[in-house]
Amino acid sequence: MTKNVGFMRSFGDGASAFKDHSLLITGGTGSFGRRLTETVLSKAPPKRLIVFSRDELKQFDMQQELSEKGLDLSNVRFFLGDVRDENRLQMAMNGIDTVIHTAALKQVPAAEYNPFECIHTNVLGAENVVRAAIRSGVKKVVALSTDKASAPINLYGASKLAADKIFVAANNLSNQEPRCLFSVVRYGNVMGSRGSVVPFFRRLLDRGADHLPITDERMTRFWITLDQGVEFVISSWQMMQGGEIFIPKIPSTKITDLAQAMAPGMPLKTVGIRPGEKLHESMITAEDSRTTVELPDRYIIDAQFPTWRNNEQEYHGGKAVDEFFSYNSETNPEWLSQDELQAWLEHT
Repeated sequence: MTKNVGFMRSFGDGASAFKDHSLLITGGTGSFGRRLTETVLSKAPPKRLIVFSRDELKQFDMQQELSEKGLDLSNVRFFLGDVRDENRLQMAMNGIDTVIHTAALKQVPAAEYNPFECIHTNVLGAENVVRAAIRSGVKKVVALSTDKASAPINLYGASKLAADKIFVAANNLSNQEPRCLFSVVRYGNVMGSRGSVVPFFRRLLDRGADHLPITDERMTRFWITLDQGVEFVISSWQMMQGGEIFIPKIPSTKITDLAQAMAPGMPLKTVGIRPGEKLHESMITAEDSRTTVELPDRYIIDAQFPTWRNNEQEYHGGKAVDEFFSYNSETNPEWLSQDELQAWLEHT
């Protein structure tokens, strides 16, 4: 395993780019939506920002937290609604320039046990976002995806792969000028986000646990910080031409290394892989390599049939990857050392 000297890589500081835009964030009260909202408000408040989500308590709490940080909320609106409701989405998107779509059911075991609900939110919800955006005259839509959408083995991953396909193909439907462009951002586990293993381990440690449970000692994952995720989404929004899947270059770690960084010397207990869980995650499969290009800080999977663009726009100045190239958390050349893991944990 090689040390990743760029483990705190920045993907740019483009938060002020929304200054003259009207922005809507679906699932805006989630970890990503909160950080994106706070980031853009602290840098250069957009003309209008709509937080769209279905939980009134989370909206209230978020509004209070932002106010306590001294941020100006005069141009912020909190819309109650669900991505399952196309009419409500279209009403919320009236006059909106950009949509960042983060709403999803994300828990793998819950999706396995409740497949209908997962499909309604992640797949049909994606379709509703596309229809509402086109009908409302939105200019750009960036949809957040996951490494679990690459060669999926669980319903959550399969539903997000279906959503990715919906957003890429949506560029074929947007034929009125100015066109509505749709692209996807795909990345790995977010260090410290709700539902990730970091807060789970911290809760156990706070309760005086004498060991940490791990699913399998061989397990590896891609990791990105919440701030890096926000930076990457904004930079992808700035360069998107429609139909791309943007993938950041980020490091991997073994789950055992993460556990030892959080509690050095503490015993680990193997409890077995959960339903629908992989040993290693991928973000680009060998089959994707034919349409993948590499840039210094990211990979881009281009649409197989980009009929809405000129060929010279296709590669963003990137270099085509080798045939059968894949991007996998086990074979990733960039790994976090214990010192780097400690530094990451201090930022979460």
